[in-house]
Amino acid sequence: MDTTTVLAALEGNIATVGYGLAAIGPGIGIGVLVGKTVEGQARQPEMAGRLQTTMFLGIAFTEALALIGFAAGFVF
Repeated sequence: MDTTTVLAALEGNIATVGYGLAAIGPGIGIGVLVGKTVEGQARQPEMAGRLQTTMFLGIAFTEALALIGFAAGFVF
């Protein structure tokens, strides 16, 4: 009976670690996206508004991946 309890606790911990690993990809993606946007704004300041709008759209799509990974943890 102790084995069942330990396996259930282990399964919950593995799911938490799995979501943490799934959040690494979007985190790296957002970091690269913002870095390249700042680089583009430094090179062409007149395009700052357009670059910033595109950056926010990219962040939204990248965060959607993290939310899908979070929801998949509950579904599966």
